[in-house]
Order: sequence, then C-alpha cells, then structure tokens
Amino acid sequence: MLFGVPGLKRIFVSIFVLLAASVSIISCGYSGKSSRTTHKPSGLPFRVFISNPLFPTGTGTNLPVLNIVDALRDVLSTSVVSLIGDSPQPGLMAVSSNLKFTLVYSPTGNSVTVVDNTSESVATAAGSTSVLPAIVLPGFTESIAINPAATTAYAAVPTAPVLGQAPGAVEVLNLQNGSIAASIPVPGAHFVVSSPDGNHVLVFSDNSDTVTVIATILIGTSTDPRSFVTGFDRPVWGIFTGSGTAFVLNCGPQCRGKAAGVSVLDVGTSTATSTTPVSAATYGLLNGSTLYVAGTAPPNPPGTNTCAGTPTAATICGTLSVIDTGSMTVTGSAVITNGYHDRMDISQNGQLFIGAHSCTNINIPGGEVRGCLSIFNTNSPGVVIPPSTGDATGIQQIPGRDIVYVVQNGALGIYDTTTDKLQVTQGNPQNNNGQVGIVGQLFDVKLVD
Repeated sequence: MLFGVPGLKRIFVSIFVLLAASVSIISCGYSGKSSRTTHKPSGLPFRVFISNPLFPTGTGTNLPVLNIVDALRDVLSTSVVSLIGDSPQPGLMAVSSNLKFTLVYSPTGNSVTVVDNTSESVATAAGSTSVLPAIVLPGFTESIAINPAATTAYAAVPTAPVLGQAPGAVEVLNLQNGSIAASIPVPGAHFVVSSPDGNHVLVFSDNSDTVTVIATILIGTSTDPRSFVTGFDRPVWGIFTGSGTAFVLNCGPQCRGKAAGVSVLDVGTSTATSTTPVSAATYGLLNGSTLYVAGTAPPNPPGTNTCAGTPTAATICGTLSVIDTGSMTVTGSAVITNGYHDRMDISQNGQLFIGAHSCTNINIPGGEVRGCLSIFNTNSPGVVIPPSTGDATGIQQIPGRDIVYVVQNGALGIYDTTTDKLQVTQGNPQNNNGQVGIVGQLFDVKLVD
C-alpha cells in the first residue's frame, strides 16, 4: 500500500438558560442534559476548557493544564485537566462535533494529547484502561480537524519530511490507540477542513494555487486518496455548506498571490466554479445565507494608508466582507484591525468577533489602545475595536447567553455582547466583577458541552 503505511510517516441553536432554584440547559449542543449531569472532577454541567501551559501550583512551579470554567456563572473551577507528561505546552485545541474529545496540541514536542471531556482527563485507549500516549507529529501544526465519529483526526504539518518529495503531509491520527495511522504527502500542507460527513478533507498548502481533496475512505488502500483542484489564488481556508460543496477562501496578495476572492468548490466532482472578488480573505464564518470573510490586503501602492478615514493611528487595516451566498455578491464591508485573521465566532445576538495574530498594536498613553480583536455588529453594521492589545488566539461564544469568551494577549476576557465591552457584574464573590482571573499564559478556549 502506498498511502497510509508506516513507512510514509513524516506528519465549531438557540439555547435558553432558565435560572430558578436549579439550573437546566436545553440546547442542540447540550443534548437536553440537566444540571444533575456532572462531570468528574469539576462537577460542572456546562464548561469551557482553556489551555494554559503556565498554571502556578502555589509551590513555585507551573503546570501545563486545561483550566475549567463554569460557562453558566463565569466561575473558575478548582479542578483542572492535568496534562503532565503528555502535552507540556498546551495551546491550540480542537473539539469533536460529538463533544467526546478535545485534542490539545503542544508546540513543545509537536505532540497532540487526546482529552476525554466527560472524565476531564487524558483519554484511555478503546476497550482498555491504559492512558493514550501523546501523538507526536513530525513537525508543527496550526490546523487539526476531527472526523464526526471522533475516531480519527487530521493534522496539517507543512514541514513534515517526505522521502523524495517536497516537505508537507497530512497526518492521520488514530484517536482510539493514540498513534499516527497514516501520512498523506501534500507539499506545504498548512490547513485542513473536514466535511460534515467526514468523507472528505480539504487541504490548503503554502504558496499554492491548488486545493487537495482527500477521500478518507481511500486512506490505507492502494488507491491514491488525493485529488487536486486547480484554478484558485493562494487558497487558505474552506467552509462547507453541506457535505458536497464548500466555499474556498483565496488569500490573494496577502499570501503573495494576485487577487483575493471566494470560490465555490464542488467536492464530489473536484471542480471549482464562480469566484466572488473580495479585498482580502484568510478566514470566514457562514451564518445562514451570509458569509463573513476577513483578511488584510497589503497597501497598494506600498506605503498607502489603508486605514484612511478611520479614527486610528494604525496605517494598515483589515477588511471584513459580507457576502450573500444566494447571489454570491458582496453586500457590505467594514474596516477592522489588521493581521492574519484566523479566529471568528458570532454571538446569539449577532455580534461577530474577529481575531487575528501579527497585527499592528497601538497603545498610546491616555489615547488609543487596540490590538488584534474586532467586533462587528451584524444587525446594525458598525465595528468596535476593544481597547486591548495582543494576538486574539481563542474566541468562544456561549450559547444561551449574550457572552463571548476571548483569549487575547495570553489572558481571558469575557465580553458582554449587548455592550461590546468586558462584562461587569456585581454580587458574585467567585469572580472579579464578571471576569475570571486565571494566572498563566492562556492560548485557546473551547466550549465542551
């Protein structure tokens, strides 16, 4: 077998929260579980995990953990998910659609730890009590996708060595025994997106105008699972509209290409159809029939102030494009912070949070403060730039609440989406007037219920 053999290994409802003598939650993501449903050891029914490689023990040492926060009351649990020996620097996380597992990537050692969300501990092997070993990748990754059954995951490793070929591969992770089941060579593979049915994985490579489509049923057989779709312009991300069609984001000039845009990809036939031009495109979110796309176009000509007309000291700004997917036309746009946009989530009342890294930070004493986070009001178009600096590395809306958790500059901020400001509440001695103070260097935040 050429593909999937060891010899080739080199590499996201409406919810109502009813508060009475007790709390019950009903939601699509919560499966009707009541407040009597608890998880060991935190005892919480509705949780977020926050990756933290530097959580102090109180004895002068730091532990790599996932902090657990009560997503109903915004209170930090005294329990943590300990990752000692498995993921020494927890960062990027991915949660399976069935909420069974959270995968935690550590850039130190390029390892992936499988966490059992119910037991709040490192998962055990299928049919065994043995703890799953951390899965070591042959290089760094910024993108992991989990199949719907939560049995397999896919990690894009752009530097994975491949004998006789350019580096880059998609590593197929076996979540049942903690191993790499296969390695699919894809030069420069940097981002992966799985279809809702798990039958296809889209792979986006550095400095390429091609999207690689992997037919997962063919992995491990003698048939090449890859097909290659051309006609794009530095594609970097995909958003499935169903199992057979996806919107592909063409990065264009931001990634040394020619023109940014959104293309429609028919996965079944591996063909690309129409492309809608936009200013820039590195990340997006589909909400009903509206597609939101963010990116940062380089100044053209060089030195041009792309923030002109916007009250900011920054000279380079990003753009949010609003696309009607019925007509595939741009119906609006907004100026946002710059950087490489790779985080986005929308609150239940329509506030779109957009995060980036490597942006222009502004911190003028007594004046403007801005970093890599933008908030777009989808109901009454307008943008708020919160007065916080640093990369926005984690964004998670909380269903049933007008609340969004944001990890920015290594700290957690809880935003009230009715004001687009940090939440302020009174009378809860367990948090700091609406904020949860977590010591450490936080990176990502995920809802796991």
